[in-house]
Amino acid sequence: MSSAASYTHPHGVPDTDLYGYLAEFESAQALVDAAEVVNNAGFTKTDAFSPFPIPEIDHALGIKRSILPWIILGAGITGGCAGFFMQWFASVIHYPLNIGGRPLNSWPMFIPITFEMTILFSAFTAGLAMLTMNGFPKHYHPVFNVPSFSKASSVGFFLCIEESDPKFDRTETMAFLKSLNPVEVSEVAP
Repeated sequence: MSSAASYTHPHGVPDTDLYGYLAEFESAQALVDAAEVVNNAGFTKTDAFSPFPIPEIDHALGIKRSILPWIILGAGITGGCAGFFMQWFASVIHYPLNIGGRPLNSWPMFIPITFEMTILFSAFTAGLAMLTMNGFPKHYHPVFNVPSFSKASSVGFFLCIEESDPKFDRTETMAFLKSLNPVEVSEVAP
């Protein structure tokens, strides 16, 4: 059987009515176990949904650590350097004043502004980068079309395999998900 990306209806029309499959599980541990099996089977375009954070799910799905801390560190260093340079340039190059015989590059007085610029750049970068990397604002997701998904915020544990996954096959993926003993498996319309 061909993959879903190249699947066509009998009349030659490409299949565009499927986002993926959504499997519901009874508990957090069942979701983690299923996610490990799905990851070991080679699926890469997956996502898990639960009413509370599950620390083990990232490892189970093979999600790598975020580069967000490194981006924030870079922004903080940039902000600190910019704050220090701004003050140094004003005091030494642009408008040098010799007050009381102090040196023009009196760096101890530059520390508060340098610190504040570090925090300012880091905070704004953290907020904007997090929103960008998470794809927000996202007011709609295809899994909202599945009626049972309303339980995801209270008692439901869900695992989704997207149709765009290279290993996705319409019939084999459905059979594979059913073999993981879910409560139910649903098709997700885009």
